[in-house]
Amino acid sequence: MADTSTSNLAKTTKPPLRIALAGLGTVGAGVIKLVEANAALIARRAGRPIHITVVSARDRGKDRGVDLSPYAWEDDMTGIAARDDVDVVVELVGGSDGPALTLARNAIRHGKALVTANKAMIAHHGMELAAAAETARVALRFEAAVAGGIPVIKGLREGAAANQIERVYGILNGTCNYILSTMEDTGRDFVEVLAEAQAMGYAEADPTFDIEGIDAAHKLSILSAIAFGAQIDFASVETTGISRILAADIAQADALGYCIRLIGMAEADAGPDGTPGLFQRVQPHLVPLDNLLAHVDGPTNAVVVEGNFSGRLLFQGPGAGDGPTASAVVADIIDIARGMDTGFEADMAFSIPVSGLEAMPPAPLGHRLGRAYIRFIVADRPGVLAEITAAMRDAGVSIESLIQKGRAGDAGAVMVAMVTHEVREAAVTEALRLLDGSPSLAAAPLVMQILGD
Repeated sequence: MADTSTSNLAKTTKPPLRIALAGLGTVGAGVIKLVEANAALIARRAGRPIHITVVSARDRGKDRGVDLSPYAWEDDMTGIAARDDVDVVVELVGGSDGPALTLARNAIRHGKALVTANKAMIAHHGMELAAAAETARVALRFEAAVAGGIPVIKGLREGAAANQIERVYGILNGTCNYILSTMEDTGRDFVEVLAEAQAMGYAEADPTFDIEGIDAAHKLSILSAIAFGAQIDFASVETTGISRILAADIAQADALGYCIRLIGMAEADAGPDGTPGLFQRVQPHLVPLDNLLAHVDGPTNAVVVEGNFSGRLLFQGPGAGDGPTASAVVADIIDIARGMDTGFEADMAFSIPVSGLEAMPPAPLGHRLGRAYIRFIVADRPGVLAEITAAMRDAGVSIESLIQKGRAGDAGAVMVAMVTHEVREAAVTEALRLLDGSPSLAAAPLVMQILGD
């Protein structure tokens, strides 16, 4: 039987789409492997061959596990966009500014399509780059910037395009999810599991962006722009990481019928006076064990999109890694190749023109209703529990359950954990204000919302 992939490739008469690849780390090497391994299939689906013509990285001599000899090399990666043998620039350098941003600007200025996996750059400069791409009539694609190989951006831009999106939320950082689910499975504390994640390559040597929620906030701000037609507003994402979560919190959550997950959530939310705003928050949540997100373990990502006609859509899969992220990058390249003859390659990066994106103010948080888990580390002496419950009473916070237990290793300190009835967030804030500065508190309280429907 004839090799139909090869024969169909031979019939492709359109000129190749020529790629400049900047950044040859794990993902960049993965893109090369994927383009080489699936060349015939990619050409059939793109309608033309995809050829990498030039590559660039900081260290030319580094062994990356791929053969770079078929490709031209450029020492100055910011200049590859000016080459005549390049149609699409793929930026995999990383960082919100510096060479990555210079390259992105150069690519658009020279009329080249841009594909990037750089969520920090899009979160900080996405509006500028999208506006420039519209003016230059070139594509800007960043599927790989959010949730690795999961096509959630495509799902929002295309699959759910007819819907009014009511809420987007999910697990957006695989490092945090690995740490939390491992703490859950083993009973070990945060510091120990973080060290293990670093040894296994799931966490960076400096894990701050991951464990403090910044990476997830970058991704959430991008999803918000697409879902709600809003200008990106990364600075307004309320962000709390996982570094203060104890093994005792994990155990207590399990006893109550929950697990703990770092959840990014965004929704259009009118304030008490009816003024529309955009709610964006990254925070550890207690997730009911019967919720789909409770079963997302390890370095997996999952995003839930709720549309007014589509209902609840779940996107789940590997959120990082060379294969999944390279898959998303090459899928963007294929989309650009398909649109070269129709003008589709120059459509809007955020589904609507940048000029049509609304400047939505941050939604006020105080009026939001929900149940919360509040954990205190307090001095083990008479009257402390009464002090806490009095503050809750005075602020109008009703307590559903309360547990006091010792905390091994801290002489004289105990853990008090409570779950509230549904209450406005402003009331919880007021209760903690009343306790602020109390000598009974050995550490700042930890508040986690309980994820509801």
